Amino acid sequence: MPLAGSGRAGKALRILVADDDRDNANMLAVVLRDDGHEVLVALRGDEALDLSRLFRPDVLITDVNMPGVSGYALARELRQRHGNLCPLLIGMSGVWTHTSDRLLGEAAGFDHYLVKPYDLKQVLGLIAAFEGAASENGASSA
Repeated sequence: MPLAGSGRAGKALRILVADDDRDNANMLAVVLRDDGHEVLVALRGDEALDLSRLFRPDVLITDVNMPGVSGYALARELRQRHGNLCPLLIGMSGVWTHTSDRLLGEAAGFDHYLVKPYDLKQVLGLIAAFEGAASENGASSA
């Protein structure tokens, strides 16, 4: 049962979830799939970077504290690589929760920075807003 479906009739977004906590990553992936999206999961930052090249996600949701490549480095790399065509980048952390950490996330290129435990309705809302803005602008998936 979807938590807060976006009510969209458009095509599904490609979403990459990167979190070294397998249970958290899989739970989020199930919710996003139930909301109609195509979802892949990466358990390491370097794996997420590789998958982003192949999968070309519309949205990347990543834990900040990841093995291999941090979420900050992942966001920076994708921003440099894709510029304005970068996927929606959502960072989250249960460790790096201070204002300075959020500012670091903004500097790294995250569009949104959430603190764990996050509200699933908030995540779905961010994705729905992104999809709505892309539809209004006539943009297609990158």
